[in-house]
Amino acid sequence: MGLIQIELFATLDLVGQAPGGPDEDPEGFPYGGWQAPLLNEVTGAQILAAYEGTDALLLGRRTYDLFASYWPQQKEGEIAELFNRVPKYVASRGTPELPWAGSTLLGPDLAGAVREVRDRHRNVKVVGSLNLVQTLLREKLFDRLDLWVHPIVLGVGKKVFDDGAVPTNLTLLEPPVAGAQGTVYLRYGLADGTPRTGDMSLPDRGLGHDDDAR
Repeated sequence: MGLIQIELFATLDLVGQAPGGPDEDPEGFPYGGWQAPLLNEVTGAQILAAYEGTDALLLGRRTYDLFASYWPQQKEGEIAELFNRVPKYVASRGTPELPWAGSTLLGPDLAGAVREVRDRHRNVKVVGSLNLVQTLLREKLFDRLDLWVHPIVLGVGKKVFDDGAVPTNLTLLEPPVAGAQGTVYLRYGLADGTPRTGDMSLPDRGLGHDDDAR
């Protein structure tokens, strides 16, 4: 069984909408392209490294349409070569045409279809696709979450974790990396169980002697 790996760019208030440009999601969002001024060579190298080993893409319909209108025309660069080469799996409530070579529409049972994709590949990358990401997070149908947190607050826009988020434990897989402009790269893995509670007024914080909870 492979891994479902989510790549997300977010602000400090965890807005993940339209980081790349105003055309990504033009419906009333005034800050499309907020990531562009904060992108530099170091961050770009981190993002490129995060795609190492990727052998499939899992995309929502809007992200797929954006990618399909751009990447097939790009013939140079590691990301272009990767995106054009690997299979693309698309989640959509409709029956859209999928002109990008190597594209497959997932069936109506999204959870079952994603599990089949994970069984078929080693490293499935979810890029953008915020609505799809929120579904995967709610269903705990992911294995790794790569989160780039940028040093800006927007106050408006679609959040990474919406009102339907469920209690989830995550494990930090490697030390955070901060760029010169303040962007912090965090790599988490899905962990078992749900968040516990305690009591800070008690000597053991209400956790007993369970070392795993410390």
